[in-house]
Amino acid sequence: MLLSVVANLGLLGYFKYGQFFLDNFTLLMTGLGVTYRPPRYDIVLPVGISFYTFATMSYTLDVYLRRAAPARNLLDYALFVTFFPHLVAGPIMRPTELVPQFAQPCRASAQQLRYGLALMTLGLFNKVVLADSFLSGITERIYDSDKIPGALDAWAATLAFSGQIFCDFAGYSTTAIGAAMCLGFAMPDNFRFPYAAVGFSDFWRRWHITLSAWLRDYVYIPLGGNRHGDRRTYVAIFATMLLGGLWHGANWTFVAWGGLHGLYLAVERALRARLPEYRPSPVVFVALGVLTFALVNLTWVFFRAKTFGKAWLVMRGMLGQNGHAQPILATPSLVFVAAIVSGIVLTHWLMRARTLESVVARTPALAVSLVWALMAFAIVIAQGSGNAFIYFQF
Repeated sequence: MLLSVVANLGLLGYFKYGQFFLDNFTLLMTGLGVTYRPPRYDIVLPVGISFYTFATMSYTLDVYLRRAAPARNLLDYALFVTFFPHLVAGPIMRPTELVPQFAQPCRASAQQLRYGLALMTLGLFNKVVLADSFLSGITERIYDSDKIPGALDAWAATLAFSGQIFCDFAGYSTTAIGAAMCLGFAMPDNFRFPYAAVGFSDFWRRWHITLSAWLRDYVYIPLGGNRHGDRRTYVAIFATMLLGGLWHGANWTFVAWGGLHGLYLAVERALRARLPEYRPSPVVFVALGVLTFALVNLTWVFFRAKTFGKAWLVMRGMLGQNGHAQPILATPSLVFVAAIVSGIVLTHWLMRARTLESVVARTPALAVSLVWALMAFAIVIAQGSGNAFIYFQF
């Protein structure tokens, strides 16, 4: 078990974090007055390395801890790790979820094939049409330029990115689940309408669910979880979220993103402990949901910005502290972002306590077919500007 974990973390550390560690070591030496010129770190990052590293580690740990039976043969294990729908960007599968499905030959039923193709269409619509064609360009005009954004521009770009990253990653996850279903395999949901979350524990039960569960089971609980008093719990929360942030990318901005979510979770836990009997009214409940969404958007600034300097510039713009900054985005772009993101958030709230399957089951077949056809048509005519999924780099 130790050999497997060390080997997996070693490969992840070398390929994904080697340059990060080398750069920070160079900065440290420079700060100490030592001239150090490292050799060029010329490697290619394997696509999706974080996802299949986590899959192999979960297999080893679950078998070691007797949570899962070992695969019957090497071929079943290899298929578990390299199952193509989830290989490069998740959902992160556990051996108990996928390996037992290899026991018998899988053949998709007609219903599975129809629903799987519909999920793939929905996922591609989110990715190709909403994320790439509609939202990515607006985000790039603020975050990838040297211009100083005002309040409207900063908020519009950040809201556009919040919509973009959801449509990008949830779109991929939905496509992967649909592709697996077309082959007769079942995969777990990875998103449950996260922008309708009320509170941050609720958000992480809805956003990238398989990663949240992985971090909970293999980092948070082994660090003590909530079993050893408040101080130990808060340490476990922060450590888990900081590591989760670093998992997303070899940059201190991702660590800041994870640290902010750790702070949010800690404050929420402290408030719940002080007000254990509090039950918000419907108006307050919705207000807390809006507050959650706004604070999540503040964290997206650090996720999207490539440097802290850019992050602070956008944050200052969002708080109206950039003085008389010249407008960057035209009024139609601002209205466009507001309409799309409002539509996404409203959809999440309408679906907050529902499942997609239950809604489709109650909707007339003609309406479902019409929506399906419109999404497929939009995918065909859209000229997606993105050439890779955001999460491919992780």
